[in-house]
Amino acid sequence: MVEILFFLIILFLVALISRKIDHLPVSAQMIFIFAGILAGYFLTGLVDVRQPPVSTIVLIIAEVALVLVLFTDASRVKLGALKSNLLTLRLLSIGLISTIVLGIVAAVVIFTDLTFWEAAIIGIVLAPTDAALGQIVVKNKKIPERIRKALEVESGLNDGLCVPFLLVFIAIGLAEETFSPVGYFVEVALAQIGLGALVGLGVGIIGSGIVIKSRDKGWITAEYQRIAFLVLAVISFLLADEIGGSGFIAAFVGGLATGYITRDAGKVLIDFAEAEGQFLNLTVFFLLGIIMAGLLPFITWQIVLYAILSLTIIRMLPVALSLIGAKVDIDSTLFMGWFGPRGLASVVLALIALEELGSFPGQETFILAVFTTVLFSVVAHGVTALPLSELYVNHIKSKVK
Repeated sequence: MVEILFFLIILFLVALISRKIDHLPVSAQMIFIFAGILAGYFLTGLVDVRQPPVSTIVLIIAEVALVLVLFTDASRVKLGALKSNLLTLRLLSIGLISTIVLGIVAAVVIFTDLTFWEAAIIGIVLAPTDAALGQIVVKNKKIPERIRKALEVESGLNDGLCVPFLLVFIAIGLAEETFSPVGYFVEVALAQIGLGALVGLGVGIIGSGIVIKSRDKGWITAEYQRIAFLVLAVISFLLADEIGGSGFIAAFVGGLATGYITRDAGKVLIDFAEAEGQFLNLTVFFLLGIIMAGLLPFITWQIVLYAILSLTIIRMLPVALSLIGAKVDIDSTLFMGWFGPRGLASVVLALIALEELGSFPGQETFILAVFTTVLFSVVAHGVTALPLSELYVNHIKSKVK
């Protein structure tokens, strides 16, 4: 109970000075991950994320956070406008695939003790970016809109797009660990993806249609409309999970369908993203800090090297590749390449892999690689978001003059 009280006190203090924090080279996530590390050393003692009840508690909170974020972010995407958003499409296709491939290659080369599928899961888990860690960038109106929007939409969609890849490689891992035919497990993974997509599509279309009818008749208030959409996110997840589908795919597709049917669903859910969503997000980072307290002594130079590469070359090279021919100058390319922070999605996808796979030989390296990269990202992007944004804006202005 002491650690919960500590968390709430920190949250209250951060809330009181939140406007001041927005003008400092520091993020709320950075504060909470270090608060968690302190709590791990002095309050809870060192904990193992692989052992219940820790694994269960962290997984439940993280899953709820990601489900709601997936649904909310997807509902804010205008699918029609996405067709004409060249930068975003390039980042989500060439950029995302290249990031996954490069991340896998680097993991295979650096972590020689891992099997290919273990290295592949590391590459996939660390591919999605986190908009919450880059709010200073996407909210800065001085940054060109096409750059801001591309980064915002990319981070809103790439986590959902990474889930199918993760499910397939988890299936391969399960097959190798149990000495079973790969085909069976891959078929199960594809069934999870398909069922999840169908459930999300159905819940999104039917549920949002009912909300629209209720709103047209004046039966629903603005507050309960937001609650109704959030309930659809959870229903999508639970229903898909109940019938053997992927709840995360369902939440993601459900959000896309809801946003398409209910044009203003994203606007309705913005309040959630900035309030309840932020609370869940910070809770996950606090818990990650507690876990990291026990992992810090085991971080090797290979882990540090991979984390640095993941945040630089593994991210920046694919971004540069995807923007070839898109009429984006080198400064904007470097800026977009750097601001690909790893956060909530990477943590949750890692926890899902641990839950599904159980114990496997490269587990310790996997945990260290993912969580250390997220820790480095929280610090590096938290410190650089404000000064680099200002530097980028000033550079743009000087070129115009």
